Amino acid sequence: KLAGCTLFITGASRGIGKAIALKAAKDGANIVIAAKTAEPHPTLPGTIYTAAAEIEAAGGKALPCIVNVREEQQIINAVEKAVKTFGGIDILVNNASAISLTGTLETETKKVNLMMDVNVRGTYLTSKTCLPYLRKSRNPHILNLSPPMNMHPMWFKNHCAYTISKYGMSMCVLGMAEEFRGEVAVNALWPKTAIHTAATDMLGGSGIEKQCRKTDILADAAYCILTKPKSFTGNFIIDEVLLREEGVKDFDVYAIAPGHPLMPDFFLDVETDMTAMEQEGYADGAKASTESASAKGLSPVAETFRVIQGAMSEEYVRTTQGVFQFELSGEEGGTWYIDLRTKGGSAGFGKPPVTADVVMSMSSADFVKMFTGE
Repeated sequence: KLAGCTLFITGASRGIGKAIALKAAKDGANIVIAAKTAEPHPTLPGTIYTAAAEIEAAGGKALPCIVNVREEQQIINAVEKAVKTFGGIDILVNNASAISLTGTLETETKKVNLMMDVNVRGTYLTSKTCLPYLRKSRNPHILNLSPPMNMHPMWFKNHCAYTISKYGMSMCVLGMAEEFRGEVAVNALWPKTAIHTAATDMLGGSGIEKQCRKTDILADAAYCILTKPKSFTGNFIIDEVLLREEGVKDFDVYAIAPGHPLMPDFFLDVETDMTAMEQEGYADGAKASTESASAKGLSPVAETFRVIQGAMSEEYVRTTQGVFQFELSGEEGGTWYIDLRTKGGSAGFGKPPVTADVVMSMSSADFVKMFTGE
């Protein structure tokens, strides 16, 4: 389906960017590897040249370009070289990203600048530079690796600068999808669970990979999006949800350690597990998702946590001062938490924002029974 198409992918020398490139290369696509690693990195695998060799071996054509998305001229030079080499650009994947999961006082100014420059400004400038060529394509797409915007304070309080920068990428999707509706499809893709890359190794340490999926799941989801017509636009897509809709049933193939509990990714609450949150009516999205939770018929565990969240009070937090983590097996298995130590308290899917005082392992059914007094 992507034979002869030209993809301009930022940060494609390794990880998710390279996985998307290799998937398209199997169709015989042209791949512009726009990344900054030209010389081997002491700790990170791959360069633009090793990625190019893999892409050619997979059946595609590769154009390695040294691009630091903080430098506008490097973006312009790479885009011009791509057009000269392949005759145009059909798809842009804004994958390059910088991360620092640090609080406001702990985040150095240079780290703030890096995240804003790479994630927001880099995405914006690369899109702006590619758009005149994308508009000439028969089925043009821009795909940003960014999350649905979730205004729950818990996603801001521990890493405010990083959250702002990733939501900046998502706001580019909101704005450009509407601005170029009918001309260029603009969508966002985000993983439901943690993905094993060099970045997760760096952030999570040894053993983290068992809780992750392979980059292949994002590559397969990206392929589904990029082969849809350009009328499919303005969507915030979760990889697993889309692939289930496309008929995928076996997700163990994507797991690093099949059967091992998976760590959920950032920015996803129970209620935001939807494929396409279009911009129509988006302003009330966060409010509507929580208000309609019970109406939608949440599963027993999710409903229990919704009730717990609703019962939170400063008094409970002040008198309890404890953080509880639940490792649930069976249906709705995975990690859930109740934080009755941090100001205001919180509860939901995933690991708690601070280290748990108590970890309980039980079946989902027993958890529901425990909290409903049975």
